Amino acid sequence: MSDPTGKYSITMPRDIAEAARARSGPSGLSAYVAAAVARQIERDNLNELISVAEAEHGPIGEEEIQALRDQLHQAREHQQDSEATAA
Repeated sequence: MSDPTGKYSITMPRDIAEAARARSGPSGLSAYVAAAVARQIERDNLNELISVAEAEHGPIGEEEIQALRDQLHQAREHQQDSEATAA
């Protein structure tokens, strides 16, 4: 069951609204905008978590970030290899 919805009036630049409408596809503009807002809320929440973690532990250095990116890249490659082997 989906969450209840409400009707809201928003104002945005016309070019952005038209680009969103053109990309929204069969789900419609409302669903497209709702998904975009949901992603922004996720980003805002993540930024809050990062701020709290950095306040407690200090900022993450570029070397640590690159090491984590490398781990993620390797995990993705491993997953793709596993999927290709299973197919």
